[in-house]
Amino acid sequence: MSYELREHTADIAVEATGETFAAVAAAVADGLAAAMCESVPEDGDRFDLSVTAESREALLFEYLDELIYERDVRSVLPVDNEATIAECDGEWTLEGSARGIPLSAVTAREVKAVTYSEMVVEARKGEWYAYVVFDV
Repeated sequence: MSYELREHTADIAVEATGETFAAVAAAVADGLAAAMCESVPEDGDRFDLSVTAESREALLFEYLDELIYERDVRSVLPVDNEATIAECDGEWTLEGSARGIPLSAVTAREVKAVTYSEMVVEARKGEWYAYVVFDV
């Protein structure tokens, strides 16, 4: 699982790959954290989260949106993201966790929101690929 930050006009994008959809979702989440902060301390407590949606794209959007919400509500930077994903009867569910670094411990750049603009989530050549643009 890996990610790269990509410049995107006034915004920033994360391009990620992984062996599974869950791995690529966690990689995009780690990319989101990297877009907000260059250096991550070792402290912070893990927290759990869960999201559901009607499609893969919507699930990834809701997951990243929930991480931004957790940042705002808990005042933490979600890092070391882990996710498991299941699909049942057309509904997708992501169960995840992240280590929450107190924002007071880092210098963080604000990412305002995740967008559907140019979002890609697909299987490619035996691995999963995602491209997500964030509003900064």
